[in-house]
Amino acid sequence: MSAESRFLTLLRLLASDPAAQGLQDDVAILQVGGTRLILTSDTMVEGVHHLPTDPPADIGWKLAAVNLSDLAAKGARPMGCLLNYALSGDDSWDAAFLEGLGEALSRHAMPLLGGDTVQMPAGSARSYSLTAIGEASGPVPLRTGAQAGDRLYITGPVGDAGVGLDLLRADARASGPLVDAYRRPKPRLAEGALLSPHAHAMMDVSDGLLIDASRMAQASGLAVTIDHIPLSPALEAVRGASTAAQIAAAQAGDDYELLFALPPTLKPPVRAIPVGYFSEGSGLSLVIDGAAIPLPARLGWEHG
Repeated sequence: MSAESRFLTLLRLLASDPAAQGLQDDVAILQVGGTRLILTSDTMVEGVHHLPTDPPADIGWKLAAVNLSDLAAKGARPMGCLLNYALSGDDSWDAAFLEGLGEALSRHAMPLLGGDTVQMPAGSARSYSLTAIGEASGPVPLRTGAQAGDRLYITGPVGDAGVGLDLLRADARASGPLVDAYRRPKPRLAEGALLSPHAHAMMDVSDGLLIDASRMAQASGLAVTIDHIPLSPALEAVRGASTAAQIAAAQAGDDYELLFALPPTLKPPVRAIPVGYFSEGSGLSLVIDGAAIPLPARLGWEHG
């Protein structure tokens, strides 16, 4: 069990309100009168969630995008957000961060409502948190709702952001679609709104296809088999499409595509790729090109 998993086990003792969903999802659902608010919060830390050399405008964009992606996974409409920001000591860096943040907020109609600023000790890693607030007008598909026989779909290929990060680690001047996928993910709000009335379960892929599919299956009390790992042409041009390349792509984080379960008779109302299916039982199985493949020791990203 990772340090994150151990901490969450203790945290669940405090998060006993029904709105917390037992901390089994990326969001809380708070009923306020006739309105269901969808609440989510994400933190980014320099050297953990982004490279120190990443442009500050891209970091601001990404902080907004990862929160918007959680709202998208519940079919929610963005209503506003709160920013907690550790001042960098560099006014021009802070201004560029806010430019990128503002661009993402404006594009996705999520106004900034407030927050907090702090001054970190000299030499500390930069840190920033955003809390996003959305409104659900229809069904909210949680991780817990998958059913045996459901097909598992994803709204796009996996691994692009992971390879983009590798390219930047090798050369901070790297560019192209894989770097863009890592630095400026696209929250699938339109797709989430169309999927939410139909999906039995839905979440975004932030930590990797394998580990997030496993989390959905565990939350739903089912087994899941991944039988297809979709790769983009850009990734295949750099890494190829070998079994090893496919497994690496399925382990990589930062994709922020939507992963969702649908009844086998239902066609997705958005462009999506079938990647697996649920069945009675427990655990994760991996099949590539029709052959069962042993699971890698690391399924995806975990803290500690």
